[in-house]
Amino acid sequence: MTFALGCIADDYTGASDLANTLAKEGLRTVQTIGIPSADLQLPDVDAIVISLKIRSIAASEAVERARDADKWLRTRGAAHVMYKICSTFDSTDAGNIGPVLDALRADAGQTSVLVTPAFPATDRTVYKGNLFVGAVPLNESPLRDHPLNPMRDANLVRVLARQTTGAVGLVELATVARGADSIRTRLEQLSASGTGAAIADAVFETDLEAIGTVALAQRLSVGASGLGLGLARGLIAAGAVRRYERLTQAQRIGGPAACLAGSCSSATLKQIARAEQTMPVLRLDPENLVSKPSETLRALNWATEHIARGPILIASSAAPDAVSRLQARYGREASGHGIEQSLATIAEGLVQRGVRRLVVAGGETSGAVVDRLAIPAFEIGPEIAAGVPMLRTFGGRYGEMVLALKSGNFGGEGFFADALAIMA
Repeated sequence: MTFALGCIADDYTGASDLANTLAKEGLRTVQTIGIPSADLQLPDVDAIVISLKIRSIAASEAVERARDADKWLRTRGAAHVMYKICSTFDSTDAGNIGPVLDALRADAGQTSVLVTPAFPATDRTVYKGNLFVGAVPLNESPLRDHPLNPMRDANLVRVLARQTTGAVGLVELATVARGADSIRTRLEQLSASGTGAAIADAVFETDLEAIGTVALAQRLSVGASGLGLGLARGLIAAGAVRRYERLTQAQRIGGPAACLAGSCSSATLKQIARAEQTMPVLRLDPENLVSKPSETLRALNWATEHIARGPILIASSAAPDAVSRLQARYGREASGHGIEQSLATIAEGLVQRGVRRLVVAGGETSGAVVDRLAIPAFEIGPEIAAGVPMLRTFGGRYGEMVLALKSGNFGGEGFFADALAIMA
């Protein structure tokens, strides 16, 4: 098979966000879960997004998995590979954005890499190297208290410099606004001075288009889904791919429907509260999910009583102070893993009870659920909300299903009802 763009995403919801963007821009796109097996028959596509779970694992393991994915894409003809990161730059001072960037840059034989998490469509912009979430700097947004990767510094030059081996430079907005030639000249200057990564300011989609044009001339770029927009438009403008019209209506699939929420973001908490007005909602105690195996059975027994009458929502989401107390008692990694695996067990139980339409909120939760269900790949369906498409499985052990995998901060307050309406 041949394709124009290879992508490596650091988590599953981010992968579907990127796949959604590429599909909106006219690229035939498929999202795979991990490196595809040799017997998985992929359709003819313009872009492949390989979903990994490497955002919060040990940096050495993240590097190994990303390099394997990069090798798979390169050996199948990908001239350009995008390493997709979160639009809020989720990482710690140990990585994993920097270590993976360093490894992929070395493998590509590239001196300096353009980096931008900007995505104006989801209110993520970068100005003078600082990442803004809406009108506030990253460190003043709710991401300041992210349960896994709290972001306390909005200056991406500083953030990335703490986790990469090379120097980090900046392509300022004034340079970006002058267009691709101006960006290219600045990147050449930074490369000549030994700079290994260049944060690119971006406030408007036209900025992303210019950045994408320059990035395509190289073998590697790093960014959020906004960069994917720029790359897709650049490929179409150059005639490398033909624009395809995306399906706007979903093919219907029967069976009960359910929602699972593991994200503790303020957006998801509001969405759960809104859902209580329209469907049965079971709020689980996160500590019980970690310490009492019977909590998952309680959830499934409750679901069995309700799913025949309509959609349901099961949530472990909690306010930041409750999450902090749980992490203090059991440890950040252990508590997160315990909750994710419990929700994955519940998801599998729901599917075994006939659920074929499933909405999952939270990046880590989505990853655990998809892995438990052993789903190898998704076709990209209609958009539910910015960054969230409907996903149709193919090649899975449970047959055809439709899912929505939502990053915690995405979607409006009525997201769950909106998703179920499109998936109906």
